[in-house]
Amino acid sequence: MTPVRILPAMLLCLLPVCVLAETAEEKALAIAVEADNRDSGFVDYTNDTQMILRNKQGQESTRLIRSKTLEVDGDGDKSLTIFDEPNDVKGTALLSFTHKEGPDDQWLYLPALKRVKRIASDNKSGPFMGSEFAYEDITSQEVEKYTYRYLRDDSFDGMDVFVFERYPIDEKSGYTRQIIWMDKEHYKERKIEYYDRKDTLLKTLLFTDYHQYQDRFWRAHVMYMENHQTGKSTRLLQSDFKYGTGLIERDFDKNSLKRAR
Repeated sequence: MTPVRILPAMLLCLLPVCVLAETAEEKALAIAVEADNRDSGFVDYTNDTQMILRNKQGQESTRLIRSKTLEVDGDGDKSLTIFDEPNDVKGTALLSFTHKEGPDDQWLYLPALKRVKRIASDNKSGPFMGSEFAYEDITSQEVEKYTYRYLRDDSFDGMDVFVFERYPIDEKSGYTRQIIWMDKEHYKERKIEYYDRKDTLLKTLLFTDYHQYQDRFWRAHVMYMENHQTGKSTRLLQSDFKYGTGLIERDFDKNSLKRAR
């Protein structure tokens, strides 16, 4: 009988057939890498967002936001988020440099104080501008920032999906783990559950109304984050995506925060 040979790619050969055996960790990582590859190469884009905050009593407030994003070769993305309305937050801007390894860099410009404040790593789990999105949620989720484990195949909202967990490598993350529902057709996130440092379900994020741009890149026009522990929620209505706008590195230096208008 031909002996079993274990190769680096986990190819197990038992004549007359060969099968590719993956661990749960390898399978989930492969899915995350494929999703990242499908979303690479966009170069830059801008978009508008309507942020709707809803408290436990059902009262709502709305903010209007503009965003710019630049893809960085060999590292994470750079993004600039600018608040236009209402007047009490107008001119507030967040600059984020996402890195594949190590902590992300984030700076917040507060026009009332006319100064730039660096967001410390210890505060990345805090709420972004009173929303249910944490500072760490709004940076690009680089593959290298997590370890992974595949859970199961499933269906979600009529779609076939992969379900897997990812665990933040950063010890200062506000999460122990996240569970991802990702559709098998386009490798886009459809649902994420966030578990806090006590490993209790904290929040759920739903992605809907996806649109495709440049015949390749998919963007959810609606993102809904619900906090199960506070009863609050935040809905992001994204629109007017424009690709290839000619953004450059200088558009994302710290001085760009003060220029943001």
